[in-house]
Amino acid sequence: MTSSHPVGDPTPPPAAPPGTKRRGSSVGRTLNGVLLVVVTVVLVLFVVFNTQTVRVSLVFGVVDLPLVVALLAAAVLGALIVALLSIRARRRGR
Repeated sequence: MTSSHPVGDPTPPPAAPPGTKRRGSSVGRTLNGVLLVVVTVVLVLFVVFNTQTVRVSLVFGVVDLPLVVALLAAAVLGALIVALLSIRARRRGR
């Protein structure tokens, strides 16, 4: 089996000629579009079915919010905590 580039050769393989289109990029775009539509539909249904008001007890008081707002706020706070812990762990790893 012969290769056009030796194993130790640091030069990258030649790029595809200009004007050639890879099939994977159009499949990826279609998949991304379908996934975006599905996620949007699920989020809209989530909002529509979670309209009841709930009482949320905070450290500094009690508020009445739509359930979807309370759930989204909890999700955003959770994601923020994970992101901050991830940044801290990366800095300690250096």
